[in-house]
Amino acid sequence: MKQFWVEVRPWNKEIATTAIESGADALVVDRAEDVKQLCRVTTVAPDGDLKPGTDVYVMTITDKASEKKAAQLGKEKPVIVITSDWTVIPLENLVAQSDHIIARVKNENEAAMAIHVLEKGTEGILLATADPAVVRAVATHLKGSGGKVGLTTFTVTKIHPVGMGDRVCVDTCSILSDGEGMLMGNTSSAMLLVHAETLENSYVAPRPFRVNAGAVHAYILLPDGKTAYLSDLVIGGKVLVTDAKGTAHTAVVGRTKIERRPLLLVEAIAGKAKVSLILQNAETIRLVREDGSAVSVVQLAVGERILGSTFEGGRHFGMAIKETILEK
Repeated sequence: MKQFWVEVRPWNKEIATTAIESGADALVVDRAEDVKQLCRVTTVAPDGDLKPGTDVYVMTITDKASEKKAAQLGKEKPVIVITSDWTVIPLENLVAQSDHIIARVKNENEAAMAIHVLEKGTEGILLATADPAVVRAVATHLKGSGGKVGLTTFTVTKIHPVGMGDRVCVDTCSILSDGEGMLMGNTSSAMLLVHAETLENSYVAPRPFRVNAGAVHAYILLPDGKTAYLSDLVIGGKVLVTDAKGTAHTAVVGRTKIERRPLLLVEAIAGKAKVSLILQNAETIRLVREDGSAVSVVQLAVGERILGSTFEGGRHFGMAIKETILEK
C-alpha cells in the first residue's frame, strides 16, 4: 500500500485535521506536539516519531550526484525527494533502484504519476498543499484503492466435504460491497476470492463487514503483498479487500471468530495452475464467478468458473522468496 504523508509546515490546523480525517499515514511538521494535541498519528519532526536525518532523509534533487545519493539512501530508509520542478525529477531511476522513495507532490495529478511510475511506483507521496480539498482528493485516490490484483479464472474440479474443523470469520471495520471479498488459499501459490457476507438470505441477516474466510491454516493475501495464516490475524491489523475486477483496498481487522464447523474442500484449475481452499460447508459461504456474481459453496458445481489469483515463488514468514518450496 502506498504511504500518504502530508506536509504541515508552517503549522495549519485545518490541513492537519483534514489529513488526519483522510487517513494520512504521517504528518511532516516542525513540532510534533502540535499534532499530539489532535490525535495519535506518526509525525516526522525533530521531536517526532521519525526524525529527519536519522529515520527518514530529505533530498533535493539537483543533479546526477544527488540522484545517486537519494537512490542509495532509499535502499534502507524512506527518502523524501524534493525538487523545484517536479516534472523533471528522474523518478524512474530512483524507483528502479530503491524501494523507499517518497515523492513530494503538490496535487492529485502529480501524486498519481508518482505512485504509478514504472508500474511499481514510489513507496508513497508527501503532499504539500494549503488547500484541504486537495488533501481530500489525493487521499481518496491513494486510500480508496490498494492498486490492482491480477485475477485468474479457475474451473472447479472438485467439491468435497472433509468433516469438522476450525474456521475463521474475518470481521473488518469497513462496510464491504457486493462483489468484494478476500483472497485465500490452502497454499501461497494460488488463492480463491471469497465473497463478503453482503447478500440477503433466509437464514441470517447480512454481515457486510465480514468474510467467512476459511480454515485456520489457510493463507490470506495482505495489502503489502505478504500473506498471513488466517489464525494469525489480529485486531487492528490490515487485510486486502478485492472486487471482481481486481480493484483492491485495505480494511482494518475488528476481530476474528474461530469456531468449529463442518468444512468443504474446493479445488480448481487454470491451465497448469491448481488452487484449493477449505471453507465452511454452509449456504452463506460464497465464492465469486467470473462475471462478478456470488455463488454459494452448496450450489457450486464442477465445471463452474470462479475467480482467484496465482503467485510465483514460496513464502517464508509471509514474504515471497525465490527458493524451491513444494506445497500440496
